[in-house]
Amino acid sequence: MRAVFTGLLTVLLLVTSAPTAADDVAATARQRQWQLAPLDMAKAWRVSKGRGVTVAVLDTGVDARHPDLAGAVVKGPDLTGQTGRDRWGHHGTAMASLIAGRGHGEDRAEGVIGIAPESTVLSVRVTLENDDPRREQQRTRARGRDSLARGIRYAVDHGAKVISMSLGGGSGTWEGSADEEEAVQYALAAGAVLVASAGNDGDGPNKKNFPAAYPGVIAVGAVDRKLKVAGFSNRREYLSVVAPGSQIVSADGSDSYVIGDGTSSAAAMVAGIAALIRSAQPGLTPLQVRRAIEASAGRKGHSRSYGHGVVNAALALDAAERLASRSPAENRRLAPYFGGGPAAAAPDSRAVVITALLALATAMAARVVVLGGRGRR
Repeated sequence: MRAVFTGLLTVLLLVTSAPTAADDVAATARQRQWQLAPLDMAKAWRVSKGRGVTVAVLDTGVDARHPDLAGAVVKGPDLTGQTGRDRWGHHGTAMASLIAGRGHGEDRAEGVIGIAPESTVLSVRVTLENDDPRREQQRTRARGRDSLARGIRYAVDHGAKVISMSLGGGSGTWEGSADEEEAVQYALAAGAVLVASAGNDGDGPNKKNFPAAYPGVIAVGAVDRKLKVAGFSNRREYLSVVAPGSQIVSADGSDSYVIGDGTSSAAAMVAGIAALIRSAQPGLTPLQVRRAIEASAGRKGHSRSYGHGVVNAALALDAAERLASRSPAENRRLAPYFGGGPAAAAPDSRAVVITALLALATAMAARVVVLGGRGRR
C-alpha cells in the first residue's frame, strides 16, 4: 500500500498516546471509511459477516495487539528468514483490519470495521516492509525466495478458505515461479480462493505482476472515491475486478491508524467479500466464488482497466446464492465462463494439448487438399 502523507496521516499517528484523543482518532477512522457505502456493506452484513471462515493474510505480519483486531488473529509462521521486529507488521496489520477489523468501544462503533468482521485472520509473514533495507537480502536467499509458495501451502494446510496476497508492485515480483504457480494450483484444488493486488505502477511501466497474474488468482485493481480507476492501478488483461483503493483508512501497528492508496487495500476488501461468500455458501468452488464476485460488478464485457467492474458485496452474495441453487449439471455447463476476462481463466494443460492437436490436424488436412489439387492439375 503506497502511503499518502496527508494531514490525516500525521494526526492519526501523533495523537493516539492520549486516551481521549485516541477515542477521537478511532471515531474519525470509522467516519473516513468511505468504501463501506459503495460496497453496499450494510445490506451485505444482513446476510453474512464471514463467521467461521479463516482468511490467510500473506504479508508482513499482523500485530494482534491493535484494539480493532482483538480476538481476530491467529499467528502463523515467519517465512522470510529474517530476524528482528523493526518495521514489523505495519502493512500486514493494515490489510488484516480491512478484512476482519472488528472496531472497538461501545457497540464497536470506533476504529476500523473490516468487510468480514466475524472472520478470522491467519497471519503468515512472507515479505518485509517496503522501507526495510533487508528486503533485497530476502529476495536473494533461498528460504526468502520461496516464502510465498510456502506461505500458500501453509495457509491451505491450516484451514484457510481465502488467501489474501496484497503483494502488488514492489512487494510482489514481475517474474513468476514454478513453485508459486504449483502452490496456487494446490490451493485451488483444496477449495481455497486466492486474491491478489494487481500492482501500483499503472501510471508507469504497468508491468505484469505476480501473484496476481497466476491463473486462478482473483487480480484486483483500485478505484478512487468517484469509482474511477486510480492512476497507479495496473491495467492488465488478467484483471478480475476493481475495488476502493484511494484514501483508505486502516489500522497501523499496535494502536494507531494510517491512510493510504494502493491496490493492496482493494485486494484485501475483495478477500473480505470472498470470506462473506464462503461463510454464506460454503459449498461453492473457488471458480464459483470468483464468478459471483465478478457478476456483482455489473459491467458488460471486460476491460484491462476495470476488469469486470467495481465489486459490490451485497450483489456478490446474491450471485453466490443463485450459483448455489443451480444443479451440478448447470454448473458444469457454465464452468467455462467462470473467470471472465481474456486471460483470467487460462486453459489448463489438457486444453492446451487438445487445441494444439486440433490445429495440427487442421493444418495436415489443408496440406492434403492442397497436394491433392496439385496432383489433379
